[in-house]
Amino acid sequence: MKRMGIEAIYRRPNTSKPAPEHKIYPYLLRDVEVLRPSQVWAIDISYIPMAKGFTYLVAIIDWYSCKVLSWRLSITMEATFCIEALEDALAKYGKPEIFNSDQGSQFTSIDFTDVLKREKIKISMDGKGAWRDNVFIERF
Repeated sequence: MKRMGIEAIYRRPNTSKPAPEHKIYPYLLRDVEVLRPSQVWAIDISYIPMAKGFTYLVAIIDWYSCKVLSWRLSITMEATFCIEALEDALAKYGKPEIFNSDQGSQFTSIDFTDVLKREKIKISMDGKGAWRDNVFIERF
């Protein structure tokens, strides 16, 4: 659909809005070959249309295996459910070398990035949806 310029006509939220006061980290994966599990994890938020509004789904995946490491649902776009998913993945699987996200306000929030800094994980941020388009389409 993207290649053909086709887009669904329905109301949808913008899940990747940056907050102007939050720090944006550089994209670290431009020429990196992902060769093993826990080298790179990625996170993204999607939405599920409901009768009245949306429910938001966050998922953390291992970029090498494409395994979903943790996920959470929320009725708000607060960073809390993203932090809960991150803490859960860290508790179950250890820590990655690099953690990649888009520049959404949940992922640039101080509370979220502080968890990554505490664990000494390199923070990588790309433009909207770049990791989905470039990596997963190439692999499948």
